[in-house]
Amino acid sequence: MPKEPRTRLRLRVRLLTILGGILVGLLIAEAGLRAVGFRYLNLSRDDRDVGYSLRPGAEGWWTREAETYIKINSDGLRDREHAKEKPPGTLRVAVLGDSYAEALQVPLENTFWSVAERRLQSSCAGVGGRRVEFINFGVSGFSTARELITLRRRVWQYSPDVVLLLMTTGNDIRDNSKILSREYAGAPLPYFVYENGSLVFDDSLLRKRNESLLFRLRESRLGSLLGWLRENVRLAGLFYKAREAARADATARRDDASGPGYEPGLDSQVYLEPTDAAWGDAWKVTEGLTLLMRDEVEAHGARFLVVTGSNGIQVYPDPAVRQRFMRAVGAEDLFYPERRVRALGERGRLDVLNLAPALQEYADRNGAILHGTRGRGHWNVLGHRLVGEMVADRLCETITANQ
Repeated sequence: MPKEPRTRLRLRVRLLTILGGILVGLLIAEAGLRAVGFRYLNLSRDDRDVGYSLRPGAEGWWTREAETYIKINSDGLRDREHAKEKPPGTLRVAVLGDSYAEALQVPLENTFWSVAERRLQSSCAGVGGRRVEFINFGVSGFSTARELITLRRRVWQYSPDVVLLLMTTGNDIRDNSKILSREYAGAPLPYFVYENGSLVFDDSLLRKRNESLLFRLRESRLGSLLGWLRENVRLAGLFYKAREAARADATARRDDASGPGYEPGLDSQVYLEPTDAAWGDAWKVTEGLTLLMRDEVEAHGARFLVVTGSNGIQVYPDPAVRQRFMRAVGAEDLFYPERRVRALGERGRLDVLNLAPALQEYADRNGAILHGTRGRGHWNVLGHRLVGEMVADRLCETITANQ
């Protein structure tokens, strides 16, 4: 055999040997990850209406802030299974909200809406023997705009008697603004904007994504195959997990450096009267969306309850820490958003429940941490229990008064 063909043959053999070694190594690594039970938890999927939503049937361990086993039901809700047709003799409450309603940090039975369901069932005479059923539509990162779209596209299929809107003041107001929404800047999400005095639906960013070649590829069979590989190949999941861990570590270092009260994803500007056009418009859009939701709920013959949640610094169990934060941001107190939503309720025929003042009082009286383990992040089990009890008691008052 001539020398040149033999050289090429040896190179091919070496290349195949290297590739075979790499493949064997990858297979061993994949087997090892499966043996130790590693699995990447991906809860999200693309959604043509709201940008993204929860992936039906996704399940696995959530390890941020707390370790919890999460299972998304067949309709893409972080909840147990619910029949779409409401059973006779049932009082249904639909919960709209963001990550505080999604509540990945606590087991399902400890979420505020599970607590409220049990309390309303067991201790409210106004229920009158009906079966109480809460259905959770909360998704992390959702704004009031996306919650309104969810109400229109998904919630009415379940025929709720009550719609509860949980408003996270720390970021909902900002995220309703296409200008201020820094965390989702340029992301393919829907918004509402004021034009000639009326709220107008703006889906330009969403349409651009939905009509793109990349999005069409993701929705194709090839895209489905790549998605399947990400969900089922442990090595791919390890890559995504490592990337998320690096981002979380950077966030944690920034959080520690900024001190109590400052949290990634939240905005301290919400504690101040708006001084610029962008924040004034963000509040105006948020209030307009809330009133649109009120009209939508009333048109369907249901009751509407607006609940403002709490941000970690509002209920931090040390008044001195809260005072330092207020001085740093220039706020007189931490309840400006609660007063503003309450005022909207008074002039807009809205039932409003402000949680933060009562939660702050409880935290100070008991020295209790209600958010995470250090007063930051989402509600912990105790925070959810208190919120669930307050929500159930308010709903009981409303139901009883309207019999």
